[in-house]
Amino acid sequence: MAGAAPFAKMNGIGNEIIVADMRGRADRVTAAAAIALNADPATRFDQIMAIYDAKTPGTGYFVEILNSDGSSAQACGNGMRCVVQALAAETGETVFTFETVAGILNAKQHADGLISVDMGKPRFGWQEIPLAEEFRDTRMIELQIGPIDAPVLHSPSAVSMGNPHAIFWADNDVWSYELERFGPMLENHPMFPERANISIAQVTSPDSMVIRTWERGAGLTKACGSAACAAAVAGARTKRTGRSVNLTAPGGQLHVEWRDDDNVVLTGPAEWEFSGTFDPSNGTWKRDTESAA
Repeated sequence: MAGAAPFAKMNGIGNEIIVADMRGRADRVTAAAAIALNADPATRFDQIMAIYDAKTPGTGYFVEILNSDGSSAQACGNGMRCVVQALAAETGETVFTFETVAGILNAKQHADGLISVDMGKPRFGWQEIPLAEEFRDTRMIELQIGPIDAPVLHSPSAVSMGNPHAIFWADNDVWSYELERFGPMLENHPMFPERANISIAQVTSPDSMVIRTWERGAGLTKACGSAACAAAVAGARTKRTGRSVNLTAPGGQLHVEWRDDDNVVLTGPAEWEFSGTFDPSNGTWKRDTESAA
């Protein structure tokens, strides 16, 4: 395959990830390649994490993120853990500094295999998220699902973790809501000029919650790391939880700590599935012989 680049199919608690090694190359992974890879059931994914050579002194790598619809994403915590695991296996290193379009991220792999990613500082200003209209307090914005006089869900918290999030607080089981039906509408709601990740969260104790997410550009997902961070931060901001929270997503469990320095640290596992090579221009690919099923 001409111009082929190595990739690993991985997941972060069910968040399907392709880690593409684009180091030493001048080309980029195209939107057409992303769409083609996602159309194949074997390589279907939520995000592509494309690793490029470092651009900025003091960083080890530049990581570009693509959604399954070919659009760009600013942040993906579960994907960054997959990148860390792949690079740690290759280099033997355990501490990394990455550059993304959202800024500099530090990460490390622990002795037990879990991986922590410093996702940076959350942003709460309505223009920073961004929202289409001014809200002085984004702990609760005016948005609802269902009839005006009997909304199914309402008054979500809004926050940016490098990408926009809206978190609806549920009293009932998060599975009792038709997120697959209203997620697309809310992702593209006029309130969100850059679209948004839409989550439903149920607080189960001061240090735990259950969460489901409709991910911007990817759809219903088993997990979304930046959404977990956004929900944990919003839980603390609204006094529903403390600043250290265990989150249960459909794919598994994550831990989020909103530290005193204002940075948000996401910790969880990553899992390797198989490796192969692909053409970054059109998405044609083949599986490595040693990893074939």
